[in-house]
Amino acid sequence: MSKKRFTEEDREVLSQNKYVVNVSAKAITYSDEFKQLFIDQNMLQKTPREIFEANGFDVNVIGMSRIKQCADRWRRAYKRDGIVGLTDSRKGSSGRPLQRELTQEEVIAKQDARIKLLESQLELLKKLDSNERLLVAKGMNLSKTKLFELIAEAVDQGLGRMTRYLCKLLNVSRSGYYSYVKAADARLERARLDVVAGGWIKKAFYWRGFKKGSRSIKMVLQNEFGITYNLKRIRRLMKKLNLVCPHRKPNPYKRMAKATLEHRTLPNQLQRNFKKGIPGFVLLTDITYLPYNRTEVGYLSTILDASTGELLAHHLSKRIDLSIATQTIDKLMKQRRVKLHKEAFIHSDQGSHYTSPTYQKLLKQKGLGQSMSRRGNCWDNAPQESFFGHMKDHVDSRGCITFEELQDEIDRYIQYYNHHRYQWGLKKMTPVQYRNHLLSVA
Repeated sequence: MSKKRFTEEDREVLSQNKYVVNVSAKAITYSDEFKQLFIDQNMLQKTPREIFEANGFDVNVIGMSRIKQCADRWRRAYKRDGIVGLTDSRKGSSGRPLQRELTQEEVIAKQDARIKLLESQLELLKKLDSNERLLVAKGMNLSKTKLFELIAEAVDQGLGRMTRYLCKLLNVSRSGYYSYVKAADARLERARLDVVAGGWIKKAFYWRGFKKGSRSIKMVLQNEFGITYNLKRIRRLMKKLNLVCPHRKPNPYKRMAKATLEHRTLPNQLQRNFKKGIPGFVLLTDITYLPYNRTEVGYLSTILDASTGELLAHHLSKRIDLSIATQTIDKLMKQRRVKLHKEAFIHSDQGSHYTSPTYQKLLKQKGLGQSMSRRGNCWDNAPQESFFGHMKDHVDSRGCITFEELQDEIDRYIQYYNHHRYQWGLKKMTPVQYRNHLLSVA
């Protein structure tokens, strides 16, 4: 029985497929690309019908007998001559004779080159995981680096004189391949330098026992080890080494809208102008809670220098009565590291501790002014809130069993924060270094 003939409508539909080179009433000419794709997918156990349908062919129009004949013919050609056998010998024929006929040895050499390159490609596919194999089976292209690796493997197998042909076969530039080969030593050297840099970055990441982000790592490397890496390199190696700094989770209660009430227990002298550039002038205070030993809670009161970010005084208590605030003021006045400005003032929220007449009287006795944030507006005391957030990222209070253990953890972190935690906003200095810097230029 003769093959099914194609109508004009069938020929128009088939000609729109990208894998069809030509179609007549009796036959279809498929592209070499589709033949190679068919062999690749057939080797992955797909049936001819599935391959044709997946690539846009209507089996009812073509006919299964024609598909089976094509499949048998292509498999025999591939088994006999490799990829060379799938090439349409009619393509490119213009009736003009070649300048020189290839010798039998040259034809065999080209066939061997194609076969070895295909074997290298199949070997690579075996190494790929199932997801990558599925992508390749669906026609996704390998990266140029992988293609260059295939060519390099084929060249190592004795096909050094076939480089131009192999590059053309995989549709990559010969100059790109040679650049890849010449850069082999550079890639090895870069990998070696990354190992060295990764060691320093990992050391800075855990410096003083607290994990850090890329900017903190950059400042620690510069100030502690005299090493300078740019942020992109640090972030790339952190990702490679899986170094992740702790991130604070946003507190939903702090997402409240800014308060619009004008009532203030005391005027807001600060107006968020935290950076006065004068150590010991603007002092921020607040209280936070620290749960420990499963059911117990400690309360920490602190006083922070807004200009330098240095923590000047702190007091940890088991109770949250008025004494926690007054004792923090007493410790502030006893410290000798920073001389307070003659017009220094304490800025706080409108908590009951700070609106207490006893507390306000104590400040007047110590010669300190007082300022308060607007009601319900945590942003008016943002540096102090930020300090508590960073501290809770690094201090595992819940892991402490006793109050004394919690006290030691707090003291250790504050020592680290003041003397060893470099801050981008302080000209990449620690709070103590920045305070000395301000005093030296005053």
